[in-house]
Amino acid sequence: MNPDEFLDAVRDDNETALSRLGSSKSLYAATGGEMDADHVLRAAADAEFAAARTFESWADTEDHAEAREAFETTADEEDDHYESVLAELGEYDPDGEPSAMQAHLRGLDSTVERAGGLLGRVLATGKSKEQLTGFFVGQADPQTAQLFRELKGDLGDQRERALELLDAVCADDADWDAAKAAADGAIQAAYDEYVDQLESMGVNPKPVC
Repeated sequence: MNPDEFLDAVRDDNETALSRLGSSKSLYAATGGEMDADHVLRAAADAEFAAARTFESWADTEDHAEAREAFETTADEEDDHYESVLAELGEYDPDGEPSAMQAHLRGLDSTVERAGGLLGRVLATGKSKEQLTGFFVGQADPQTAQLFRELKGDLGDQRERALELLDAVCADDADWDAAKAAADGAIQAAYDEYVDQLESMGVNPKPVC
């Protein structure tokens, strides 16, 4: 397998989950149904803060030089994202509780698994950034909408970084399989949490046709 094939496989095998994570219900789930700008920004701040701490901890415990640099760069980007969201929100202390996806990522120990998990997180998070942008467009707040467009743009760099790292650390089929399981697990954790959040509020997580 090569990085392009890996990316296609992860997208194809998680098509339904990624599609639903990109639906308008994703923000409703993340905010507990509180669809106002403050609650949306708080949910975004919590997500960025948790991601930064995850990648920071990876970098601190990583022996592979290229991987450590990739995780450090990503942690710095997520810290910048958190500060950018905080500038829109004002004073706020993140809750510090990792999402299901971040909990999954923090349980990954090997470099190969972390590289796969990074890619899975990028794909899942890209969907939420689309919804954040759309929300603030609907709120007639072009400045904040543009902020989330820019944050989504950084995810493109993270995706390429993850693919380059996968190419560097995956030596055989077993490595690619381990990375794939980690990527799938990250997306599935995000999706399962989305389903649980909606069902707890009495909302059907499946689209109505």
